[in-house]
Amino acid sequence: MAASSATPLFLVLLHLGLFFAGATEFHFVHLRDLAAAGHHHRRLPNPANNGKLSLDLLHRDAISGRNFSDQRHRLDHRLQRDAHRLAFLYRRLGGYHVADFGSEVVSGLEQGSGEFFVRVGVGVPPRDQYMVVDSGSDIVWIQCRPCAQCYAQSDPVFDPAESASFARVACGSPICGFLLSGDSGCHAGDCRYEVSYSDGSYTRGTLALETLTFGNVEVRDVAIGCGHSNRGLFVGAAGLLGLGWGPMSFVGQLGGQAGGAFSYCLASRGGGGAAGSLIFGRTSAVPVGAVWVPLTRNLRAPSFYYVRLLGLGVGGAQLPLREDVFRLSDEGEGGVVMDTGTAITRLPPLAYATLRDAFASATAGLPRAPATSIFDTCYDLSGYESVRVPTVSFYFAGGAILTLPARNFLIPVDDAGRFCFAFAPSTSGLSIMGNIQQEGIQITFDAANGFVGFGPNTC
Repeated sequence: MAASSATPLFLVLLHLGLFFAGATEFHFVHLRDLAAAGHHHRRLPNPANNGKLSLDLLHRDAISGRNFSDQRHRLDHRLQRDAHRLAFLYRRLGGYHVADFGSEVVSGLEQGSGEFFVRVGVGVPPRDQYMVVDSGSDIVWIQCRPCAQCYAQSDPVFDPAESASFARVACGSPICGFLLSGDSGCHAGDCRYEVSYSDGSYTRGTLALETLTFGNVEVRDVAIGCGHSNRGLFVGAAGLLGLGWGPMSFVGQLGGQAGGAFSYCLASRGGGGAAGSLIFGRTSAVPVGAVWVPLTRNLRAPSFYYVRLLGLGVGGAQLPLREDVFRLSDEGEGGVVMDTGTAITRLPPLAYATLRDAFASATAGLPRAPATSIFDTCYDLSGYESVRVPTVSFYFAGGAILTLPARNFLIPVDDAGRFCFAFAPSTSGLSIMGNIQQEGIQITFDAANGFVGFGPNTC
């Protein structure tokens, strides 16, 4: 798409689809629609029954069994999880050294994190298991019997002895060679793996080849970690389905079968039921009509998807920010990561302050409310049925402009009519595009060609 302020990419408020139009400066928002965002959505077609790799995405609240008494209670728990995830990303991407990344296998699952889940059949015959979806992980693992130590999960723990397709990975296998750090590698004839976290959570066990079933599609010989010793608060999930950019992620292992492409649409903010869709394969996942933005790779953290963001806009006008605010340096610092596990988009302090001040100036006529948790720009809209708010846009390399629906930046924080601007400052030069800002947008990663696509569908 050619660069032009007159023909940006727009995502219409709520579920009206994508279109190209002249610059739009404001959204007219019915507040009951914002409060209900995430609980009603239009499902994208799920082609699982047509022999394609497609799954429903479930939000963690749908399987955790927790009943939140009000909106504020739900938000507090989500932000607590977000703080854990953010701390993990800062450790991985903010202050590490090259030596910390001796392994091609990394995991983005942190204690208390994991927002979206899929149901995957493991083994032959398939045993259905909930697995956390993580775009920042390069590993697929599940808890396995015999269990020296396992946390509570929703389904019976997988027993390899009951699967006809389970095969341990030999020490001499090239796959075992990807496990280079810590206690991973060859031990007593078995290829062992370990993923540990500084908070004390971990998964340890044996690397194996196993069949995974998605709908009615079998994918054979997937390298998975069969965890016999696991610790963490993983909300009932049996393990993790890593979708990172490395060779041991599920996408990396699919190789030519998926053409290095997958697509997801996150449609829920914590209601029950399905929260969107996850589709694999170039034919199904790469839509016609998407607007493509170049990805960039951080060689010091090759699992993560960095997007080339150039600037931000409010009310149809680009803000006066230097492009290097979002640049990934040659040393692997800064940059913008797209992450399914982080809820709230974080921006470098200068970029956040500029965005917040522009938004606050354009909403000066709305009554303010006290700060809530990490949100410092909040509004008391209890006396309103609808409001007029400025648009918020991302300006990407290549000329694409992504204008967010209002529900993706103005969110309810209680049941009394208080709404907050859903961005926050980071504590470093790293920016993270969180899942609230991604909601309702069909997002496609074409890892083979180094692009991420937005649209053309909403969900």
